[in-house]
Amino acid sequence: MIRYELICDSGHDFEAWFSGSADFDSQRQRGFLACPTCGSVHVSKKLMAPSVTTGRQKEAMQALATDEAQKQAMAKMREAVAAIRANTEDVGTRFPEEARKIHYGEAEQRGIIGEAKPDEALALLEEGIEIAALPVLPDDTN
Repeated sequence: MIRYELICDSGHDFEAWFSGSADFDSQRQRGFLACPTCGSVHVSKKLMAPSVTTGRQKEAMQALATDEAQKQAMAKMREAVAAIRANTEDVGTRFPEEARKIHYGEAEQRGIIGEAKPDEALALLEEGIEIAALPVLPDDTN
């Protein structure tokens, strides 16, 4: 996993994790990346200084970077996703339709989750409808 420092076209800084550079590029091209502050899908990577270490430093750092830190981070992500799921209505594949109804005042204001194809998600964002993708965590697919 790679953590990137990101910035939107409005200057909001945030970070996100990706399986690699290609994953970031793919998500950005499909409109799946949005600023958590303003919802802008115009997101880019910030300049980051590379971390250069010697062989011994690298071995020592790997020894210190225990599975515990990863487990804690994953637990926090699971907790956040569980809280979102517990406090929203799952509308399944009706998500784009239901999101529009809520946005345009045709349905009650409430939190929803569901499924949207990449082109549907991009259309919602272009209409000014705030959406965000929930991460699919490793154990969720096993």
